[in-house]
Amino acid sequence: MRKILWKRYVWQRQTIKQLSEYSDKCERWIRDQFDLIPMAHPNVKPQPLVIVADMTFNKRVFGVCVFRSPHLKKNLIWQPAIRETADIYHNLRLKLEQRGFELQAVVIDGKPGIINVFWDIPIQMCQFHQVAIVTRYLTNRPKLQASRELRKLTLTLANSDEESFTRRLEGWHKRWELFLKEKTINFETKKWFYTHKKVRSAYRSLKNNLGMLFTYQKYPELKIPNTSNTLEGSFSHVKSMLRIHRGLKAKRKYRLISEILSK
Repeated sequence: MRKILWKRYVWQRQTIKQLSEYSDKCERWIRDQFDLIPMAHPNVKPQPLVIVADMTFNKRVFGVCVFRSPHLKKNLIWQPAIRETADIYHNLRLKLEQRGFELQAVVIDGKPGIINVFWDIPIQMCQFHQVAIVTRYLTNRPKLQASRELRKLTLTLANSDEESFTRRLEGWHKRWELFLKEKTINFETKKWFYTHKKVRSAYRSLKNNLGMLFTYQKYPELKIPNTSNTLEGSFSHVKSMLRIHRGLKAKRKYRLISEILSK
């Protein structure tokens, strides 16, 4: 009965109230039974592999960091956290390697501290995240011509190679170099700041990450994905379930998440 109720709860998205009516058991009894469910773990044989590593949050107060094999289509290991830190990624990598896995390459969102965790293997910066970073600075519909050109260039990432993209990015910078250097003076404080700070930040992000944006093309034998989208299915299911089952205690929430991620 316990396993049947758990299956209905997780995969058929039934609420505790619905399960109570189905089983003719009180809601408290059902919750107590769920607390006895073993924490789910993936069953994957240790081997060399490429991983995608990313983190998702539920209302910015509860997150889970996940390492996934895009080729096996399996989540390998995960850990709950309230903040995304390099320590979390380091801990998960250490545990995975202690189990006998060999990391050949990684796809990440490009945060500086996290990059350092994987310094010794090829790193692919998720191109989707890079587009999102530039869009955050420039918006979806930039008003400035320089911004429109830079965003349009960024949207070609998936269809570019490093040489051609670098050439076009340098061309953009050469055309707008004086524009980027424009300054505005605060007459009250007598201090100055760059007039187009967001455009500068968008360009700097592309420039700094350029060496990681096309790693997947340098190691064709590894078949590295150019985005971390392989995790989106798992993340979407997790978020959907947490919306349905609101108010879960942390331990029950993590048990639910582990069940989803282990499949």
